[in-house]
Amino acid sequence: MKPERVRGCLIGGAIGDALGAPVEFDSLDRIRATHGPGGITDLTDGLVTDDTQMTLFTVEGLIRGSVRTRERGLGDVPSVVRHAYLRWLDTQDHPAPPAQGDALHRTGWLREQTWLYARRAPGNACLSGLRGHVAADSKGCGTVMRSAPFGLGPWPAAQAYAWAAECSRFTHGHPTAAASAGALAAIVHHLVDDTTLENAVAATLPLVDDAATADALRAAVDLAHTGPPSPEKVESLGEAWVAEEALAIGVYCALVSGSFTEGLVLAANHSGDSDSTAAVCGNLLGAEGVRIPAGWIDRVEGRETIERLADDFVSEMTRGSAPRDRYPGH
Repeated sequence: MKPERVRGCLIGGAIGDALGAPVEFDSLDRIRATHGPGGITDLTDGLVTDDTQMTLFTVEGLIRGSVRTRERGLGDVPSVVRHAYLRWLDTQDHPAPPAQGDALHRTGWLREQTWLYARRAPGNACLSGLRGHVAADSKGCGTVMRSAPFGLGPWPAAQAYAWAAECSRFTHGHPTAAASAGALAAIVHHLVDDTTLENAVAATLPLVDDAATADALRAAVDLAHTGPPSPEKVESLGEAWVAEEALAIGVYCALVSGSFTEGLVLAANHSGDSDSTAAVCGNLLGAEGVRIPAGWIDRVEGRETIERLADDFVSEMTRGSAPRDRYPGH
């Protein structure tokens, strides 16, 4: 396991989220009118959204799942991740950390981080799903934007895919949502193993059990071979409000980028879910080991929390030594 890839994936996703958030609901024309012909090219306030929030709770759930398996022999990782998502739900339902109670999801250090209690247009499907109302036809990108961490652990790519797909179903009922979440996790797994992104997609496709997701991935790879990138090409893949389009745009932008900055700027400037596509692109480029500008790392919200989680994840996965006071294992 490469600690710098774990950090890169998590920080990279957060930076992409923060870059795209200010223009998430804007058309490409409006983005250009506001920010100039090149669109948004730099962080404004560095603030992240539910994309990063839920990603961090995914990491916490995976750490706790490992602790629980190691100490108790109970290996139901998705169940532990679901409790982590319920702690995220607390951050959206309360203005500050609620009093510690008997409920399993109201424990732990991550839900004590007050900056996570910002409510920044969280996905309705994520909120309603965690409250017990999962729509069978829901395939929004809220499943993809939180699923990269499943690919960071020492388990096989097929396990990463399966866990991400299963945890997707906590909030989204459509098979494409599950497959797209699983595909991102598997691609990340191959990237941290030093595979190129195009090869990582090729290695993931046999795992994908959904035609729409597989077609979206193939379209992203094919588009990457058609010449110089452009926002118009990005938009030909969709607007990213649904899972497979967000995945495809993130993959395309990472494939054609010459640098971390170039990839994220491309991923943020389109008429769609700009923060989610830039977050996915940042996850991929960080997992691939592409250098992230130090100035962006310094300015992204929650940097210290993200880095602590990344380091704790590596400690647990390599030595079984996550700090017990932070990860009680349920």
